[in-house]
Amino acid sequence: MTRFHDLDDYVRIPAVTSLAVSPDGSWLAASVQSLGPEPKKYLSSIWRIDTEGGPPVRLTRSTEGEAGPEFLPDGSLLFISKRPGHTAKANGEAPGDKPALWLLPAGGGEARRVTAPPGGAAGVAAARGAQAFLVAAAAFDGTDGYAADASRRKARTDAGVSAILHQGPVVRFWDHDLGPDCVRLLAGRAPDASAPDPAPADSGPADGEDGSSEPGAGEVRDLTPDPGRALDEQGFGLSPDGAVAVTGWAAPDGPGAERNEVVVIDVESAQRRTLLGAPGYDFETPEISPDGTSVAAIRGEHDSYERPGDVTIVAARLDGSDGELGRDLLARFDRRPLQLRWSADGAAVYFTTDDNGRRPIYAVAADTGTVTKITTDDAAYESLCPAPDGRAIYAIRSAIAELPTPVRIDLAEPGGEPVRLASPAGVVEVPGRVEEVVATAADGATVRAWLALPHDASAQSKAPLLLWVHGGPVMSWNAWSWRWNPWLMVARGYAVLLPDPALSTGYGQAFIARGHGSWGGAPFTDVMAITDAVVARRDIDESRTAMMGGSFGGYMANWIAGNTDRFGAIVSHAGLWALDQMFGTTDAPYYWRRHFGHPATEPERYAANSPHLHADAIVTPVLIIHGDRDYRVPIGEALRMYAELTGSGKDVKFLYFPDENHWILKPGDVKVWYQTVLAFLDEHLLGKEWQQPELL
Repeated sequence: MTRFHDLDDYVRIPAVTSLAVSPDGSWLAASVQSLGPEPKKYLSSIWRIDTEGGPPVRLTRSTEGEAGPEFLPDGSLLFISKRPGHTAKANGEAPGDKPALWLLPAGGGEARRVTAPPGGAAGVAAARGAQAFLVAAAAFDGTDGYAADASRRKARTDAGVSAILHQGPVVRFWDHDLGPDCVRLLAGRAPDASAPDPAPADSGPADGEDGSSEPGAGEVRDLTPDPGRALDEQGFGLSPDGAVAVTGWAAPDGPGAERNEVVVIDVESAQRRTLLGAPGYDFETPEISPDGTSVAAIRGEHDSYERPGDVTIVAARLDGSDGELGRDLLARFDRRPLQLRWSADGAAVYFTTDDNGRRPIYAVAADTGTVTKITTDDAAYESLCPAPDGRAIYAIRSAIAELPTPVRIDLAEPGGEPVRLASPAGVVEVPGRVEEVVATAADGATVRAWLALPHDASAQSKAPLLLWVHGGPVMSWNAWSWRWNPWLMVARGYAVLLPDPALSTGYGQAFIARGHGSWGGAPFTDVMAITDAVVARRDIDESRTAMMGGSFGGYMANWIAGNTDRFGAIVSHAGLWALDQMFGTTDAPYYWRRHFGHPATEPERYAANSPHLHADAIVTPVLIIHGDRDYRVPIGEALRMYAELTGSGKDVKFLYFPDENHWILKPGDVKVWYQTVLAFLDEHLLGKEWQQPELL
């Protein structure tokens, strides 16, 4: 038995989600998500992971959790938490409802609160060579200082007002409303971590009092007063000396659309200028070089009706001499970069990219654009942390069959085996094996997939097959998945096929273009081709197959339901149903304008690709799953689909989560999700009687 045979055991597995490397390179600060003291929620804590292989040590414990660790040059650690601060009363004060910025001293001891914006701290970045930081915090337009912002919040609460007045094109993002306050960037200097905490236990500025930070922490200054919605969901950073900030900045890009630029802000004067920005392009994740002279960023060309845009890494000198588009470092590299980090000496930029069902680490020389592959194994890497001495890269490594684990990649031996570091999650065995499979598509293209199988799958013990199509749609199956975990199904005897059809990343721009604007075309025929190849295997039971998918995979589930009856059951999570309806209700209408046009004036692609137009042809039993707080694929898609199918007498069930979003995240809901899906599949593939989960 493995931890995948028991859902209670599965939801208790800790997840390492991010890393930061200490200034001396001796340890990593890891954010680790685990089941909280109450089983109804997950909490994140910060752990110390020894880079030489010592056992992991938990550094923080609170009822509200901690996240976002960032090192200061003296080795102290900034992080964000809702834990109560100096204003806590002796008898215990309930945690605040907004996160604050905290500091853990380098030499140990109790964490102290640095600053507590009334709107909450949403992110932090630290300088490499100075005790300086940036913190993102929400504040109301027209307010100056914490006291004024807290007063505005109190007035709204006292008046019972929750309304938001929108004046820009974007109103929501994935699972949350934007506003009524706006994100700002605050600059500050961290306190001396070695000094005793000067604040008594019952003092310090509370919400509504005058003051911007805890005593001894120094002032924080607003670099971006009244930015509007420009800083929503943007990455930002500081120069090594803390004198210059860089951040993404949303700017208008035609009717109903925006583009993301990179702006430079002088911390002393708060003067701002645009470094990278042009119509039709987005610039993301800016990072200043170790010598403080250049910025690297990911540049994405906007998709158009005719073709998908290209994605690359650019570098730009801070003096602006490289132009509004920057220098393209990957002009001859046919893959899409996902994450970047400068090398310790600034001579190269490390980056990750999906590549043929993997996500390796590459390096590109900043001066010549020469690209070198660093890792060559069947794994996916993220959270890159170049070692300060330049000898290694620390990262989180995962694979289809391996939990995310912190590792060290020694740069003296590119392509060598990564050194696994001790993880709070330990080693978790999966209940099967994984193979790589390929097929030839209708147009001659090669389509590949991962196939997860039970250990005992054979010609004598054929496994029923689950086809799982990924979301995105511009992504790839190449890493461990917590939400869509095939091993929970493998533990119950199913084989799980994880294909990368047209639109998937890791196979070049032309492979994405094969499905551009034609979701029901090549992506569908690719999925059918690889399914045909797999059911022909001797260890797969062709008579017992089902199809599942979420987001774009949910779209494909709905499309497949109306275009073939080959499957015994279909599970559609957060699936798109009526594309013209989706255009006006999603949080990202610009996406549909670029890919499909406007349904009123360019209806052709909507008519050719919308699943709801094939509702009458559906004969396969369907399980619809949706969260009400899903703003990317709004709940209206599921409600309309359920109404139309039940009204026609179809075999359909609807699992509805009132307080979940695009992802089902609460431990109890995760369990109910899998229990319902497994009961549905067992009923229609294995002939078992329908067993409704007890908590439903």
